[in-house]
Amino acid sequence: MLLLLIAHLDRLSILGPEELPCSVPALQLDQIFSVKVALLLIHMMEYQLGPSPTSSEPMPTDLHQILLVYITYVIAAGSPGPSNMRIMSVAMNEGRGPALAVASGVVSGSIFWGLMAATGVSALLTRYGQALVVLQILGGLYLLFLAYKAGRSALSEDKEKPRPGSDQKASAATLYKRGLLMHLTNPKSVLAWIAMMTLGLSGSSSTQTVAVILVGCAILSVTIFCGYAMVFSTAPMVRLYRRARRGIEGTLAVFFGFAGLKLLLTRI
Repeated sequence: MLLLLIAHLDRLSILGPEELPCSVPALQLDQIFSVKVALLLIHMMEYQLGPSPTSSEPMPTDLHQILLVYITYVIAAGSPGPSNMRIMSVAMNEGRGPALAVASGVVSGSIFWGLMAATGVSALLTRYGQALVVLQILGGLYLLFLAYKAGRSALSEDKEKPRPGSDQKASAATLYKRGLLMHLTNPKSVLAWIAMMTLGLSGSSSTQTVAVILVGCAILSVTIFCGYAMVFSTAPMVRLYRRARRGIEGTLAVFFGFAGLKLLLTRI
């Protein structure tokens, strides 16, 4: 088993974007890594499970591709990113309800781009660079705005009563819209979904396969993003935030600032 794992790692480590089962030219390095890890996990699963006791047929192509999409989505969505960090911040600072509202917006944005990728609309978007540039600018500016808010909070004194921020006054609908905006204005979300659909679909894929991919990823999206809201709004996490508020907000300010600048300066 160990030798097989090493062999797979050696083989996958030399794969480039052009050698992956994906034809998306704009695939990012982090997306390539997610695809490689997903491929490795599926190879390990096939080795562990082996052929069916009643049949020597390999894993069906559709099932193989669907598993690849699911694993890639879990790795990509579960990894720390602007959306996850924003949900985490709201959960510790404002509580479970507001965090779930933001998470719901992020989930809706993810499902929206999934539907667009499945229907080919997002692939059409990538042919018009101006559309992605607009998303890139809006997303970068919004992340810098979040960095400013987190930095201002980090610089405020602990002994002072926190000044009610816009999130504290905001309704659930407003928080939902902010989570939705964060995901819709991130061009990497578009590219990631196109990459996953390219991995999961082929010329012979059925409508049922597309539906299974979308429904499965929607369930995973709810589980991951709402899971962040639930976990980081627990009492221990809230106490941790109160003790280390300035450090946490300072870290978030640096993270959002770096992510915003990277998004603005990266060439799509």
